Amino acid sequence: MLKNYVKVALRNLWKNRLFTTIGIVGLSIAFGVATLLTMDSLHELSYDSFHTNGDKLYQVHITWQTPKGTEVGTSQPTPFAGALTAEVPGVDKITRFVEEEALTIYNEKELGLDAVYVDGDFFDMFTFPILQGAKKNTLSDVSSAVITESSAVKLFGHENPIGKTVTVLINGKNEPFIIRAISEDGPEQSSISYEIALPFEKNPNYEATKELWNAQYHEVYLQLEEQMSAKMFEENSRSFTNLHYEGAIENLKRDGALPNANGDFLQLGLLPITEMRFVGYSKGYVEISRSKVYVVLGVAFLILFIACVNFVNMSLAKSAQRLREIGMRKTLGAEKRQLFFQFWGESLIVFIISLGVGVLLSFLLKDSFQTLFRTSATFDILLSPFLLFAAVLLVLVISLIVGGYPALMLSRLTTIQSLKGKLDSSGKNHLRDALIVLQFGIAILLISGTFILNGQIEYMRNKDLGYDKEQVLSFPLNGKKNSYDVVKLLREELLGNPNILAVTAADNNLGRGRDGSLSSSVWGFDYKEKSVRTNTLTVDYDYIKTLGLQLKEGRGFDIERENDTQAVIINESMARELGEDQPLAARLPASDSLTYAIIGVVKDYNFQDISKTIEPLTFFLDRESGLTYAYVKVASSNMADSFTSIENAYKKIEPNAEFLGSFLNENVDRTFRREKTMAALITSGSIIAILLSCVGLFAMSMLITNQRTKEIGIRKVIGASVASVTYLLTKDFLKLVLIAFVIATPIAWWFANNWLQNYANRVDLSWHFFAVSGILALVIAVLTIGTRTIKSALANPVKSLRTE
Repeated sequence: MLKNYVKVALRNLWKNRLFTTIGIVGLSIAFGVATLLTMDSLHELSYDSFHTNGDKLYQVHITWQTPKGTEVGTSQPTPFAGALTAEVPGVDKITRFVEEEALTIYNEKELGLDAVYVDGDFFDMFTFPILQGAKKNTLSDVSSAVITESSAVKLFGHENPIGKTVTVLINGKNEPFIIRAISEDGPEQSSISYEIALPFEKNPNYEATKELWNAQYHEVYLQLEEQMSAKMFEENSRSFTNLHYEGAIENLKRDGALPNANGDFLQLGLLPITEMRFVGYSKGYVEISRSKVYVVLGVAFLILFIACVNFVNMSLAKSAQRLREIGMRKTLGAEKRQLFFQFWGESLIVFIISLGVGVLLSFLLKDSFQTLFRTSATFDILLSPFLLFAAVLLVLVISLIVGGYPALMLSRLTTIQSLKGKLDSSGKNHLRDALIVLQFGIAILLISGTFILNGQIEYMRNKDLGYDKEQVLSFPLNGKKNSYDVVKLLREELLGNPNILAVTAADNNLGRGRDGSLSSSVWGFDYKEKSVRTNTLTVDYDYIKTLGLQLKEGRGFDIERENDTQAVIINESMARELGEDQPLAARLPASDSLTYAIIGVVKDYNFQDISKTIEPLTFFLDRESGLTYAYVKVASSNMADSFTSIENAYKKIEPNAEFLGSFLNENVDRTFRREKTMAALITSGSIIAILLSCVGLFAMSMLITNQRTKEIGIRKVIGASVASVTYLLTKDFLKLVLIAFVIATPIAWWFANNWLQNYANRVDLSWHFFAVSGILALVIAVLTIGTRTIKSALANPVKSLRTE
């Protein structure tokens, strides 16, 4: 019996090979896309899940109740970790953590390695297996170092690194370290990464801050004891924060801050390590959002859903050709159950073939997918027995639902209906209409999302940020020479080049450079009996000139004035924060005996992520602090030659350092890489969705025109024009597309409006985004239906009337 079912099913699929091919192509594309998107989603969800003690690992943060609302910070002072362990019960292990690039030297090799300064518990807490060397107490003394396997190869080649001495440039001095162990390279799905691990006591800020509670610059991670919960620990820490932050709390009360629901002005909190990939603090509270993952999975589901709806519609479209077959089978004694399994079996075969082709398609497109969406996800994550079983079960369930509906409809037809060859589809098929509305509603939703996402990206790319981003090149000062000496030598090397307009440097980059770093420094102090917080930036001379910043008052730093090292320049937001009508008359406290004079006010510019509002900023000319990035302004002509000249000059000064130059507009582009990835995803999804929707619409137009062939012939005989017949056959479908537009537009607006709230600078949510989406869907629908309806309208009425 089973053999007969399969044999008949294959024969019928081959007989209707056009429909079969279209169905397999649509489902294969859907399965292929769903496989790739599911792979990427599971890859994202697997972040930080590899740690053996992951359920007990947390990152510490503190929530502040300020006069302007709540703020959350993960930076802690140097004494924090030791005091927390001693005073709050429940800490099993703890480590401080600060990350920065460190120039590491071995013999003649110089490498800029991603260094982390951590405490001894680090390798006991986190699962970064030791491959060689000391497996316990790996950072037992301040001269120890642990290097990753790949970094060891880059630095030592084929030598055994254990016991070898390397020097690391820290605060301008070469500090020696002995390699005690080699660790396995961390997986890509890790929020914590490093190339060399060094003792925390060797970080550049340790000595100056080891007794200070108001210098917050590093993160703290802890592992709780088995019986201790995060909620209980947070509750137990209230007395700790009230004791050690007493002065800060008093200042908050003085400035008018309101306590939280528990009556606290500061609250210590714990974030599970597995949530670090999805957390954000920009709104003033801990926000865990997996929206990107849900969007990816949502697009996969919608595309798969559209393909399944197509299959249902196409099964119904071709069913009219098999009504007499059903009638004959029923006449010869076939039962409903037998007919159901016959038709469902055909659907199951199509689904199995489509799944195989879809998986093969996903393998072929994997590399392109990884490049387009900037992901390193692989199929390994899909190969667990549970996921494979779930995938097989899902296909069976989908095929039973999707293939079972047409099979059930056909098996329930009476013998007389079947033998007459008539399928009741007079336009009252509400399920069919609802499916078409749903299909095009999804397509319009995705198209609208594509336009809005790309509109926001273009807005951010073209917005005037307040500085010259087109002609200014930045690159990290990653060599071993003193940064001020490098900038001075760079000026001298480029002095005679007419295309080089200005050279300067700072301790931070604008945007995200090729080295991938983003950082900020914040300074807090009391000014006229209120707390003031400002971002800080150490700069060299000509910074304002090179960046093209606009001075609103005062002047910039002058190389001829030695006292400028004890002066600052502020932005407009900082001037408003101080509340001074004459900011140039104000002085900022540096210490009990020293104050900084304000010599200039620059117009606000976007020195942080463009999604943020512009915050207070203060420029310093501090010769004691190092500069980390150079900026060179070039002429608008011969920019490629200027780039080469700058690269050659830097390599002459630092022959062993890697030149990682990029223009500021490229840096800015990198800061919204997430948005560009999401736009590519939604765009791809909308294209696939509209194509699959059109396939379903084409199938339904074939069903209707086939069933109304005789009507079309009669209308043409009595004088109906081709245009009127085409309109008759098309209008019902176009009504459904318009209904889909009416339903999808407010939903798209709601999603887009909520998403845009994450950006301080955002595009206006104009009506034209939605209008163009609807018009585009309507035009595509007309073209899809028109190819079939016009052909039917042009058919010879004599042939049409002979169909009965």
